[in-house]
Amino acid sequence: MSGIYWGRANAWAAYTMSKVGGLLPRCYLYPQYIDVAGSLNEQLAALKTVQTENGLWRTVLDDEESYEEVSASAGIAAAMLERGNLLHGKYINKSIKGLLANISEDGKVMNVSGGTAVMRDRKSYRGIPKTWIQGWGQGLALAFFSALFVSEGIAKDGAL
Repeated sequence: MSGIYWGRANAWAAYTMSKVGGLLPRCYLYPQYIDVAGSLNEQLAALKTVQTENGLWRTVLDDEESYEEVSASAGIAAAMLERGNLLHGKYINKSIKGLLANISEDGKVMNVSGGTAVMRDRKSYRGIPKTWIQGWGQGLALAFFSALFVSEGIAKDGAL
C-alpha cells in the first residue's frame, strides 16, 4: 500500500505461502497453487538478494539505513526452510547464526520491531522501537527453529 518493502509483511506472506504446499494433497494439480508457488519462488529469489552479512533482513528490506529486524528474518528463513528448495540452504544456514545472536540466554527473542501500521515513508519504519519483547517475534522464531529441528520430515509440495 505504501510501496515500501516492509520486512515483516514479506515474512508473513512468504511463510504463509510456504505452508500451503505441505497442506494440500497433490497441490501441483491445483492451478491456483501454481500461482502461489510461482509468487513464492519469485519473492524468495528477491529476498535472497537483500539478506545482510549477519544473515538477517532489515525492517525495510532494500534500505541499508534500516535496522535488522529479527521477526522478519525468522519468518523469511522459515519460509525458505518450509519451501524445501536446496538452493536456499546457504541463506538458511547464514540466518541461523544471526537469529541465535538475537536470542537471550533466557529465550527471549530480541530486536523485534513493535506493532506497525502501513507508513508513508522509510524514515517512519526506521523509527519503530524494538525495545519490548513481542509475541510475533517469539512466534516466528519458534516457527523457524521448530521447522529446522524437523526439516527432514517437512512435507514437500512437489512443485520445485
